Amino acid sequence: MKRLCVIAALLAAPLGACNNDQASGIVTAESAQSFDGISEAETLRFIGNEPFWGGQATGDTLIYSTPENPDGSEITVKRFSGLGGLGLSGTLAGASFDMAVTPGECSDTMSDRTYPFTVTLVIGEDSRTGCGWTDAQPFSGPESP
Repeated sequence: MKRLCVIAALLAAPLGACNNDQASGIVTAESAQSFDGISEAETLRFIGNEPFWGGQATGDTLIYSTPENPDGSEITVKRFSGLGGLGLSGTLAGASFDMAVTPGECSDTMSDRTYPFTVTLVIGEDSRTGCGWTDAQPFSGPESP
């Protein structure tokens, strides 16, 4: 349950900023729209540095890689579409794996690329941040920085 709360907190949009109920200005569970910016059929790619990590996710399969494991580890994830983004949760080498993907300009600080998604990753007690993109929503900048 704690994992679900972590992802929900990362993905929740500030409800006071929304105006889905024109008569009252209040967002209810019935009127809120969950994030649909990355379809289950799309491949989400993600990267981060310090430490370096990356991978991709399609449907309920995610591959997580590091310089020590360049081929990556494949894990099964559950998808959660929140109000502000997409959550992916699973288990990696016995540790909880929770990723939140939210729309917003992102820089990996290592290239001249700009990405359309910010990625927040928590593996066990270790937190990391990075960037993400899909074919439908690609990064801008050099193909090979």
